[in-house]
Amino acid sequence: MFGVVVNVIVIVVCSLAGFLFIKKIPSGVEESVKKAIGLFAICIGIRGALDCQRVLLMLISLTGGAAIGELIRIDSLVNRLGAWAEKRLNMGGGGEERSFSKAFVSYTILSCTGSIVIVGSLQSGLTGNHELLFMKSAMDGVGSLIFSASMGIGVAFSAIPVFICEGGIVLLSGAVKEFLTPEIIREMSAVGCVLVAATGFNFLSIKEIRVANFIPAVFIPLVYMLIEGYIPRFF
Repeated sequence: MFGVVVNVIVIVVCSLAGFLFIKKIPSGVEESVKKAIGLFAICIGIRGALDCQRVLLMLISLTGGAAIGELIRIDSLVNRLGAWAEKRLNMGGGGEERSFSKAFVSYTILSCTGSIVIVGSLQSGLTGNHELLFMKSAMDGVGSLIFSASMGIGVAFSAIPVFICEGGIVLLSGAVKEFLTPEIIREMSAVGCVLVAATGFNFLSIKEIRVANFIPAVFIPLVYMLIEGYIPRFF
Protein backbone atom coordinates (compact mmCIF):
# COMPACT_ATOMS: atom_id res chain seq x y z
CA MET A 1 0.00 0.00 0.00
CA PHE A 2 3.04 2.30 0.09
CA GLY A 3 2.46 3.64 -3.42
CA VAL A 4 -1.20 4.32 -2.65
CA VAL A 5 -0.37 6.18 0.57
CA VAL A 6 2.17 8.36 -1.25
CA ASN A 7 -0.42 9.20 -3.92
CA VAL A 8 -3.02 10.20 -1.32
CA ILE A 9 -0.57 12.36 0.67
CA VAL A 10 0.54 14.18 -2.49
CA ILE A 11 -3.07 14.98 -3.45
CA VAL A 12 -3.91 16.33 0.01
CA VAL A 13 -0.74 18.41 0.43
CA CYS A 14 -0.80 19.89 -3.09
CA SER A 15 -4.54 20.59 -2.90
CA LEU A 16 -4.12 22.49 0.36
CA ALA A 17 -1.18 24.40 -1.09
CA GLY A 18 -3.16 25.35 -4.17
CA PHE A 19 -6.23 26.36 -2.18
CA LEU A 20 -4.35 28.37 0.45
CA PHE A 21 -1.60 30.01 -1.56
CA ILE A 22 -2.55 30.08 -5.26
CA LYS A 23 -6.30 30.61 -5.07
CA LYS A 24 -6.14 34.27 -6.14
CA ILE A 25 -5.46 33.78 -9.82
CA PRO A 26 -7.00 35.83 -12.67
CA SER A 27 -10.14 34.28 -14.15
CA GLY A 28 -8.59 34.26 -17.62
CA VAL A 29 -5.57 32.30 -16.41
CA GLU A 30 -7.85 29.93 -14.50
CA GLU A 31 -9.97 29.25 -17.57
CA SER A 32 -6.94 28.73 -19.81
CA VAL A 33 -5.31 26.35 -17.32
CA LYS A 34 -8.52 24.32 -17.03
CA LYS A 35 -8.70 24.03 -20.82
CA ALA A 36 -5.03 23.04 -20.95
CA ILE A 37 -5.67 20.27 -18.41
CA GLY A 38 -8.72 19.23 -20.40
CA LEU A 39 -6.66 18.98 -23.59
CA PHE A 40 -3.98 17.03 -21.71
CA ALA A 41 -6.61 14.61 -20.37
CA ILE A 42 -8.01 14.10 -23.87
CA CYS A 43 -4.54 13.40 -25.29
CA ILE A 44 -3.65 10.95 -22.50
CA GLY A 45 -7.05 9.28 -22.78
CA ILE A 46 -6.91 8.85 -26.57
CA ARG A 47 -3.34 7.57 -26.44
CA GLY A 48 -4.28 4.93 -23.88
CA ALA A 49 -7.51 4.02 -25.68
CA LEU A 50 -5.53 3.25 -28.85
CA ASP A 51 -4.03 0.24 -27.04
CA CYS A 52 -7.41 -1.44 -27.40
CA GLN A 53 -7.26 -4.49 -29.65
CA ARG A 54 -10.89 -5.56 -29.27
CA VAL A 55 -12.98 -2.66 -30.54
CA LEU A 56 -16.30 -4.49 -30.27
CA LEU A 57 -15.59 -5.29 -26.62
CA MET A 58 -14.90 -1.61 -25.96
CA LEU A 59 -18.24 -0.70 -27.54
CA ILE A 60 -20.02 -3.33 -25.43
CA SER A 61 -18.22 -2.11 -22.31
CA LEU A 62 -19.02 1.57 -22.86
CA THR A 63 -22.68 1.06 -23.77
CA GLY A 64 -23.26 -1.59 -21.12
CA GLY A 65 -21.38 0.36 -18.47
CA ALA A 66 -23.29 3.55 -19.32
CA ALA A 67 -26.61 1.71 -19.04
CA ILE A 68 -25.66 0.22 -15.66
CA GLY A 69 -24.39 3.57 -14.41
CA GLU A 70 -27.57 5.37 -15.49
CA LEU A 71 -29.78 2.73 -13.90
CA ILE A 72 -28.05 2.92 -10.53
CA ARG A 73 -27.41 6.67 -10.99
CA ILE A 74 -23.74 6.69 -10.00
CA ASP A 75 -23.28 10.30 -11.07
CA SER A 76 -26.18 11.39 -8.89
CA LEU A 77 -24.87 9.40 -5.94
CA VAL A 78 -21.38 10.88 -6.26
CA ASN A 79 -22.76 14.41 -6.57
CA ARG A 80 -24.98 13.89 -3.54
CA LEU A 81 -21.96 12.65 -1.61
CA GLY A 82 -20.07 15.80 -2.58
CA ALA A 83 -23.05 18.00 -1.69
CA TRP A 84 -23.42 16.24 1.68
CA ALA A 85 -19.74 16.77 2.45
CA GLU A 86 -20.02 20.40 1.35
CA LYS A 87 -22.96 20.97 3.70
CA ARG A 88 -21.41 19.12 6.64
CA LEU A 89 -18.14 21.00 6.30
CA ASN A 90 -19.87 24.33 5.63
CA MET A 91 -17.83 24.92 2.47
CA GLY A 92 -20.52 26.07 0.10
CA GLY A 93 -21.12 29.51 -1.28
CA GLY A 94 -18.08 29.70 -3.54
CA GLY A 95 -20.08 29.87 -6.74
CA GLU A 96 -20.42 27.21 -9.40
CA GLU A 97 -16.76 27.20 -10.42
CA ARG A 98 -15.53 26.82 -6.84
CA SER A 99 -18.26 24.43 -5.75
CA PHE A 100 -17.01 21.81 -3.30
CA SER A 101 -19.05 19.04 -4.91
CA LYS A 102 -18.01 19.96 -8.45
CA ALA A 103 -14.32 20.01 -7.48
CA PHE A 104 -14.68 16.74 -5.57
CA VAL A 105 -16.49 14.92 -8.38
CA SER A 106 -14.36 16.29 -11.20
CA TYR A 107 -11.00 15.44 -9.67
CA THR A 108 -12.21 12.10 -8.32
CA ILE A 109 -13.15 10.99 -11.83
CA LEU A 110 -9.94 12.35 -13.32
CA SER A 111 -7.75 10.66 -10.71
CA CYS A 112 -9.61 7.36 -10.33
CA THR A 113 -9.86 6.33 -13.98
CA GLY A 114 -7.28 5.47 -16.58
CA SER A 115 -4.56 2.96 -17.23
CA ILE A 116 -2.14 4.12 -14.52
CA VAL A 117 -4.74 3.57 -11.79
CA ILE A 118 -5.43 -0.01 -12.88
CA VAL A 119 -2.00 -1.10 -14.04
CA GLY A 120 -0.12 0.83 -11.35
CA SER A 121 -2.26 -0.55 -8.52
CA LEU A 122 -2.03 -4.09 -9.91
CA GLN A 123 1.74 -3.78 -10.29
CA SER A 124 2.01 -2.48 -6.74
CA GLY A 125 -0.13 -5.29 -5.32
CA LEU A 126 1.27 -8.18 -7.37
CA THR A 127 4.98 -7.32 -7.50
CA GLY A 128 5.58 -4.60 -4.90
CA ASN A 129 6.79 -2.24 -7.63
CA HIS A 130 5.34 1.23 -6.97
CA GLU A 131 6.97 3.02 -9.90
CA LEU A 132 3.75 3.68 -11.84
CA LEU A 133 1.91 4.93 -8.76
CA PHE A 134 4.82 7.28 -8.03
CA MET A 135 4.50 8.58 -11.60
CA LYS A 136 0.76 9.08 -11.06
CA SER A 137 1.52 10.88 -7.78
CA ALA A 138 3.66 13.41 -9.66
CA MET A 139 0.85 14.00 -12.16
CA ASP A 140 -1.72 14.28 -9.37
CA GLY A 141 0.50 16.74 -7.54
CA VAL A 142 0.44 19.17 -10.46
CA GLY A 143 -3.23 18.52 -11.21
CA SER A 144 -4.49 18.90 -7.64
CA LEU A 145 -2.42 22.07 -7.14
CA ILE A 146 -4.02 23.74 -10.15
CA PHE A 147 -7.52 22.31 -9.68
CA SER A 148 -7.74 23.33 -6.02
CA ALA A 149 -6.57 26.83 -6.92
CA SER A 150 -9.31 27.15 -9.52
CA MET A 151 -12.11 24.98 -8.11
CA GLY A 152 -11.63 24.83 -4.34
CA ILE A 153 -10.83 22.59 -1.41
CA GLY A 154 -13.10 19.79 -2.67
CA VAL A 155 -10.13 18.51 -4.67
CA ALA A 156 -8.35 17.50 -1.45
CA PHE A 157 -11.24 15.23 -0.47
CA SER A 158 -10.89 13.29 -3.73
CA ALA A 159 -8.00 11.60 -1.90
CA ILE A 160 -10.61 9.48 -0.10
CA PRO A 161 -12.05 7.73 -3.18
CA VAL A 162 -8.52 7.55 -4.65
CA PHE A 163 -7.41 5.64 -1.56
CA ILE A 164 -10.45 3.34 -1.74
CA CYS A 165 -10.06 2.73 -5.48
CA GLU A 166 -6.31 2.15 -5.61
CA GLY A 167 -6.16 0.43 -2.24
CA GLY A 168 -9.02 -1.87 -3.20
CA ILE A 169 -7.27 -2.91 -6.40
CA VAL A 170 -4.00 -3.52 -4.53
CA LEU A 171 -5.69 -5.68 -1.90
CA LEU A 172 -7.83 -7.59 -4.39
CA SER A 173 -5.01 -8.15 -6.87
CA GLY A 174 -3.61 -11.07 -4.89
CA ALA A 175 -6.99 -12.80 -4.75
CA VAL A 176 -7.63 -12.55 -8.50
CA LYS A 177 -4.03 -12.89 -9.66
CA GLU A 178 -4.66 -16.01 -11.74
CA PHE A 179 -7.53 -14.36 -13.66
CA LEU A 180 -5.86 -11.06 -14.62
CA THR A 181 -4.13 -11.76 -17.89
CA PRO A 182 -2.24 -9.00 -19.75
CA GLU A 183 -5.07 -8.95 -22.31
CA ILE A 184 -7.71 -8.27 -19.66
CA ILE A 185 -5.62 -5.51 -18.08
CA ARG A 186 -5.03 -3.94 -21.50
CA GLU A 187 -8.72 -3.82 -22.41
CA MET A 188 -9.78 -2.54 -18.97
CA SER A 189 -7.15 0.17 -19.17
CA ALA A 190 -8.25 1.18 -22.68
CA VAL A 191 -11.84 1.65 -21.53
CA GLY A 192 -10.64 3.67 -18.53
CA CYS A 193 -8.66 5.93 -20.86
CA VAL A 194 -11.83 6.70 -22.84
CA LEU A 195 -13.34 7.98 -19.60
CA VAL A 196 -10.28 10.16 -18.99
CA ALA A 197 -10.77 11.68 -22.47
CA ALA A 198 -14.47 12.25 -21.69
CA THR A 199 -13.49 14.11 -18.53
CA GLY A 200 -11.23 16.29 -20.64
CA PHE A 201 -14.16 17.24 -22.86
CA ASN A 202 -16.07 18.29 -19.74
CA PHE A 203 -13.30 20.70 -18.78
CA LEU A 204 -13.39 22.20 -22.25
CA SER A 205 -17.12 22.85 -21.69
CA ILE A 206 -17.91 21.30 -25.06
CA LYS A 207 -20.65 19.03 -23.79
CA GLU A 208 -21.25 17.88 -20.24
CA ILE A 209 -20.84 14.10 -19.98
CA ARG A 210 -21.91 12.27 -16.82
CA VAL A 211 -18.62 10.38 -16.75
CA ALA A 212 -19.24 8.79 -13.35
CA ASN A 213 -22.09 6.76 -14.88
CA PHE A 214 -19.56 5.15 -17.23
CA ILE A 215 -17.35 3.77 -14.44
CA PRO A 216 -18.90 0.24 -14.59
CA ALA A 217 -17.64 0.06 -18.18
CA VAL A 218 -14.07 -0.38 -16.91
CA PHE A 219 -14.96 -3.72 -15.33
CA ILE A 220 -17.03 -5.19 -18.16
CA PRO A 221 -13.94 -6.43 -20.10
CA LEU A 222 -12.93 -8.41 -17.01
CA VAL A 223 -16.33 -10.09 -16.70
CA TYR A 224 -16.70 -10.59 -20.45
CA MET A 225 -13.29 -12.15 -20.97
CA LEU A 226 -13.55 -14.37 -17.90
CA ILE A 227 -16.86 -15.73 -19.20
CA GLU A 228 -15.37 -16.04 -22.67
CA GLY A 229 -12.49 -18.07 -21.26
CA TYR A 230 -14.74 -20.46 -19.37
CA ILE A 231 -17.32 -21.14 -22.11
CA PRO A 232 -15.13 -23.65 -24.06
CA ARG A 233 -14.77 -25.76 -20.91
CA PHE A 234 -18.46 -26.66 -21.10
CA PHE A 235 -18.33 -27.96 -24.66
